[in-house]
Amino acid sequence: MKYFKKITAVLTVAALILCMAACSDNNKKTENEKITFVLDWTPNTNHTGLYAAIEKGYFSDAGIDVEVVQPPEGGAEMLVGSGKAQFGVSFQDSMATALIGEDALPITAVAAVIQHNTSGIISRKGEGMNSPKGLEGHKYATWDSPVEKATIKQVMEAEGGDFSKVKLIPSTVTDEVSALQSKSVDAIWIFYAWAGVACEVAELETDYFAFADIDPVFDYYTPVIISNNTYLEENPETAKAFLSALAKGYEFAIENPKDAADILMNAAPELKSNSELVYESQKYLAEQYKAECSRWGEFDEERWAGFYRWLNEKELLDGKLDPYKGFSNAYIE
Repeated sequence: MKYFKKITAVLTVAALILCMAACSDNNKKTENEKITFVLDWTPNTNHTGLYAAIEKGYFSDAGIDVEVVQPPEGGAEMLVGSGKAQFGVSFQDSMATALIGEDALPITAVAAVIQHNTSGIISRKGEGMNSPKGLEGHKYATWDSPVEKATIKQVMEAEGGDFSKVKLIPSTVTDEVSALQSKSVDAIWIFYAWAGVACEVAELETDYFAFADIDPVFDYYTPVIISNNTYLEENPETAKAFLSALAKGYEFAIENPKDAADILMNAAPELKSNSELVYESQKYLAEQYKAECSRWGEFDEERWAGFYRWLNEKELLDGKLDPYKGFSNAYIE
């Protein structure tokens, strides 16, 4: 009898040990993957899909916990390239310099936030700047970027304009509406989804032309989601799961722009003071996230390469860049 009691006790202890080990393994399996996502700027409607995916539980359903952080002074590219963040927001034009040379950053664009470049030049209505040639003799707020100035020069020359006649004013613009109303500058390069919509909300009458409407070479991708190359190689399935959940967030924003805007403002309460702008910007971007594409995030390789070929032709980089470098469609559904 004592023998059987001892055997039973041993079996019971063994069963408990196995159970504890199994529970431990299950805990390990169910522990969510930690991902750091770095923004390009303060939260805005370019980022709504990210916050929607967090709020709606799409990331947690995929076994992922996402920490959103602000970019360092060097930008999202530096943080992602160093491996301190797995994903972030960048732009095809600013990525170009990061992809070239001996110190090239190991980053890849893995999804397009919106399908087309919605940037262009905005000015006060009726002052003749509704087309590039009209910039002659007017004050333009410049960042003094070679790519920026080469872009404006090309669209002006296409209409017979003379870029040397533009009055270049170092940009200190933080509020496009105020800058135009005060007449401190006459023309500003903007992304219409935010600054253009802000002018509409303020009922400021403006003229505007988009670079992509004038020359297809400027229909590049801005903004984009980037990732670290080593992370992609070592964690392809997690990367796909992350982007699948993120895509669901942007699909939600497309179908529910008001609700998505509310989610964004709850995540970034400082935006509530401009709630009308957020709502109107979200409505605008709902039609831009996918545009004519069947799936969110997809890149057209020839459109990507076309812009990088232009950078090479204009010798705007320190060396030649492979036009097809820096992007991948392999991680989106």
